[in-house]
This record gives sequence, structure tokens and C-alpha cells, in this order.
Amino acid sequence: MTQVNIARSGRVSPEVNKAAKEERLSADIIRKGLSDGTIVLPKNKNRPLAKPCAIGKGLKTKINANIGTSKDSSSIAGEIKKMKAAIEAGADAIMDLSTGEAINETRRKILEESTVPVGTVPMYEIVVSGLKRFDFVKKIPADYMLGVLESQAKEGVDFFTIHAGVTSQVVKVLKNNPRILDIVSRGGAFLAEWMIENDRENPFYEHFDKVIDIAKRYDVTLSLGDGLRPGAVADATDSPQIMELLTLGELQKRALAKGAQVMIEGPGHVPIDQIEANVLLEKSVCNGAPFYVLGPLVTDVAPGYDHITAAIGGAIAASKGADFLCYVTPAEHLRLPSVEDVREGVIASKIAAHVADIAKGVKGAIDWDIAISKARKERNWEKQFALAIDDVKPKKYRASSKPGVKDACTMCGEYCSMKTAEKCFKR
Repeated sequence: MTQVNIARSGRVSPEVNKAAKEERLSADIIRKGLSDGTIVLPKNKNRPLAKPCAIGKGLKTKINANIGTSKDSSSIAGEIKKMKAAIEAGADAIMDLSTGEAINETRRKILEESTVPVGTVPMYEIVVSGLKRFDFVKKIPADYMLGVLESQAKEGVDFFTIHAGVTSQVVKVLKNNPRILDIVSRGGAFLAEWMIENDRENPFYEHFDKVIDIAKRYDVTLSLGDGLRPGAVADATDSPQIMELLTLGELQKRALAKGAQVMIEGPGHVPIDQIEANVLLEKSVCNGAPFYVLGPLVTDVAPGYDHITAAIGGAIAASKGADFLCYVTPAEHLRLPSVEDVREGVIASKIAAHVADIAKGVKGAIDWDIAISKARKERNWEKQFALAIDDVKPKKYRASSKPGVKDACTMCGEYCSMKTAEKCFKR
């Protein structure tokens, strides 16, 4: 049985119990969310999972970190280091986006080592391996594509990005409504190429019932991807994006009715004033399904700082109801991220998630801020470090300065406002 079916039977699974303790909520809240499709709990039947996480309505905003090899950098050991750095920094899930030579071996090693849910975009393996076997993307058979889904599910992948909403009709709309950046999703672009060159419908859309069956067999969560997400802020909330979203809403209903878990992926580059509308639209069109947003990046002019542009967008999106933030690193649009890029990306995204959780009134969120504020008032540096979202950088900053006053910092020293206030308001 899937987590959805267990929930609908009125029972609480061990994974739900674990997640409920983490959320400090009743397990029945998560059970009900799984039942009605407003919560997902990515956990493949074939893989033990030390840290299952629930994603969706009323829960803490979760963070995903993308890692993976490329043709120019195929070090499995390097990607494992990134994965461990991401989890240590607080990532709730990992996505393996490998396109390098040892694509299968990389995924298996990540699945073996990860303590959190692992997602993939199966279209990457379909193309990387399919080109070796069939020479051209257009020659890759639909059955081969579905076979890759099945094999990855057997291995233990917890969630898939499936670009089933890139339909022939949506591609026609895109052709008639050109963008600055037509398609920025790799999976979406590969599928569009296959569809146009074969003059055929998207196999994942045409055979969506088979996709659901695979997902149910292993309880893989379907992350319905936004293959036509905007890649430039000037392209946001256009006809192709909205038409694809409407399709995803229909597919979510079909999958949930059959007992599969489903979340919806959201736009990548969105002006700040359009974010709330995008979130509300997804929740309305997709029946309250968990919303997984890729940033969103609120401006295109900050290469090297896109972890910041994404954190701004992520904080607003999550405060308005988005449930799952895909991190962005400082290396976005420029290169494969380093271990430090990954760490910075996770921390920026964690900050955004926590900011949103305070706004949403998530249980216990503000308590964290109150605790560190009290430690700051006491000038208790060690306690501040222990409570900080990142304890490495503040320790380095503190260690690098030599304050003339022991219980102050070098910014204010003896003129510390908190010390002055203590004298004035002694209790």
C-alpha cells in the first residue's frame, strides 16, 4: 500500500509518526493531509530512510538541494561530498541531476549514502543512456522511457520529476507566444525535441496511467515538473506556463484518485509582485497539492548572487503557501556548484524557509528567534552559535575580532546599546 492508501484506511504509518514528531503535530493531521493530497511524504518502499519528511499544508517549509555530475565533471566522490554538506547544512531532500558518464552508478551511490529522500529527473538518464543506444533523441522509444522510470523506482528513488504537462498543445502555444528564453528545463527541452521531431504526443502524458502504476508500485512521489517554467522574469506567468499548470492540475487529480502521492513544481524566474498570484493559482488549479518552487528568482541581473535572489523569492512564495523550496547556489547559470556553493545555497534557502514559517505561524517557528534574541541580550556567544542557522560563519567572525570589552563585539564595544539599556532598566 502507498502512504495515501494507508492514510485513507485510517492507519498511521511509522513514517507519518516520525514526521509528526519532527513537526510537533498530531500524526492525524499528516495522515489526513496524505489522504486528501495536501501533504506528501516521499519514501520509496524499497529504501530505508533515516529522516523521512512530510511536505505540505500546515507543515514546516522544506528544502531540497540539487547535486549531480555533468559531462565536464563526473566525480562521484565529489557529489557525495556535496550531498553530505547539503544534509549537514539542513537540506530535507536531495535531487540527483546527474548527466555525467557514470549516471547510474552515481545515483546508486547517492541512494546508498543519503539519509534523506532522494529525487531524480528520469529524463536525464533516458537521454544520456538512450543516445548511446539509439543515437538520436527522436529514436528513443516510449517503452524505453517508461522502463527507466521502473528501474529507478526499483532502486529506491523517493520522488521523480515527470514533465507530463509538456503536451503537444502547450508546445504549439509556446511557438505562437515566443519568449526571451523558450524552454529552460532540460527535461522539458528533451521532451519537446522528441515530440516535435516525431510529431507525437508526450509519452509521459499519453501513458500517464502507466506512470501512476509505477509510482504506486514503489510508492514513488510524482513531482509533476514545470517543463515550461519561465527562465527570465519577463517571461513569467505567460500562456504556456499557465496552460501547463492547468494540465498538471488534471493529472494530479488522476494520480491521487488512484492512490499515488503528487506534488507540483513551480516557476523559476518570477517578478516579486507576481509570486503570490502564482502560488494561489497553483493551490486553486492543483487542488491544494504541495507546491515545490524552484527559487523563484526575482531578478535576472545577479549572476554569482542567485542564492540571494532565490531566497528573496522563496521567502515570499513560502509565506504565501508554497511548501518546498528548491535551493539555488551562487554558481547558478555559471558552473557546476562546489561543496561551498552547495552549503551557501542550502543556508540561504533555509533562511527563506524559516522567514516564511514565522509568517505562516508554523508551530514553534518564532520560538527559535526568541531563544536566540535572549542569548543575544545576555551576550552569550556560545548559545547564539548553537542556535544559529549556520554555526560556522558566526564563530569565524567572532574569533577573528578582538573586542576591548569581553561581553561586547567590536562594532560597539563599550558603547553597546544592550549594556547601556541594562543599566537604565535594571530589574
